[in-house]
Amino acid sequence: MEPSQIYIAVAIIALALIALALFFISRKKGSYKLTPLAGISFGFVIAGIIFSENRLIGYSLIGIGVTLAIIDVIMKYIKSKKLS
Repeated sequence: MEPSQIYIAVAIIALALIALALFFISRKKGSYKLTPLAGISFGFVIAGIIFSENRLIGYSLIGIGVTLAIIDVIMKYIKSKKLS
């Protein structure tokens, strides 16, 4: 397997994890709205895929996107606990 194929596989897995996390969090409340932070994180991941020729930039953008998505998930979890 070539390194570029591994890179694409990692990007697809990251997108799938973000989508699953957003789906399960929004499913509990019944709303499927994308938060601004989730939208920004999605944009970073897409930008990382687009700039995949330069691995340093591509991986950095994907890492930033995944980190922002995790922060968004944590913020939604904390907010849902305060409302309960």
